[in-house]
Amino acid sequence: MFINLSNHALQNWSPKQKEEAVKYGELIDLPFPNISPYADSVEIDRLVEKYFNKVMEYHNPVVMLQGEFIFTFRLATKLKAAGIKVVAGRSERIVVESVNSEGIPVKKSEFHFAGFMEY
Repeated sequence: MFINLSNHALQNWSPKQKEEAVKYGELIDLPFPNISPYADSVEIDRLVEKYFNKVMEYHNPVVMLQGEFIFTFRLATKLKAAGIKVVAGRSERIVVESVNSEGIPVKKSEFHFAGFMEY
């Protein structure tokens, strides 16, 4: 079981990224929570506990965890302490800057998947 716990739904992943993820088992999305930048530690810890329990419903999953830094760090720490493998996707960012027909600068970023790495 490979749980995608991020803001990037599996349906939008590249074929290469899906191919690497499926090596861990069946792929499922667990949407990342919307975390207010004003959330305090108590709120974040409640969310960590809630998502920890959701992950623990699955037998021996691998969790691809990326998102808001404090939540991600706390959840990754808790999952790893429970023996759950936690990974992050790595990518190469290619940025192209140009100016559109109205003279407005435009920046386009492409992300090329480079693999998963364990926390």
